[in-house]
This record gives sequence, C-alpha cells and structure tokens, in this order.
Amino acid sequence: MLQGLALIFLCQLAGETLVRLLGVPVPGPVAGMVILLVGLVLAGGPGGSLRRAGTGLLGYLTLFFVPAGVGLVTHGPRLAADWLPILVAIVVSTLATMLLVGWLVGRRIPLEPEPGGDA
Repeated sequence: MLQGLALIFLCQLAGETLVRLLGVPVPGPVAGMVILLVGLVLAGGPGGSLRRAGTGLLGYLTLFFVPAGVGLVTHGPRLAADWLPILVAIVVSTLATMLLVGWLVGRRIPLEPEPGGDA
C-alpha cells in the first residue's frame, strides 16, 4: 500500500512540476491525475499496491469535502452577493458535462438494434 501511495504522490508532484514549468492554467493535481491515468492505461490497470492504496483512500473520501465546506463558510458574503452568476455557472457546466458525456458514450457504445427490426 505504501508503494501505491508513493506512486499517487509522485504523479501529483510530477503534475505540479509540469504545470509550473509550462505555466499552464491547470491545477497540478489534475495534471497529476492525467499522468496517473496515462500510466494506468499503458500498464493495463493498477497493480495490487496501487489498488489497495486507492481503495483505502476511498474509505475516507468524505473527508476530502471538508475544505470545500470551509470555503463555503469563509466566502459566505461573496456567495450571497454573487449567487446568480454562480448558480448559472453550476447549472450550465453541469448540463454541458452531461450532454458531452452522453454524446461520447453514444459514439463509443452503439445502440443495439431492436428485436425484429431491420438492422
């Protein structure tokens, strides 16, 4: 499990380093997740240690929402002042994501022909 955690943190460090060197406007952990994803695709999936580390982290997933909750409390006045643009951004981005994912899945997984139909 320790090797799996080390791999996750190394990918995050690589992402942070890459983002700072290239100056791209992407969070370092997101770039690290992309690096980890590419590594997993090339390796054909996670090994035992990485699987155990990921499963262990999932058990504490709810703790990762604590910083977001603190941010909501800290920036309460800003949220009260700008609630409409924030709400519009959340709704539009959620709908755009759902439409894009639906379109991509539709392209990836062809619909099965109806029984008794001409296909």
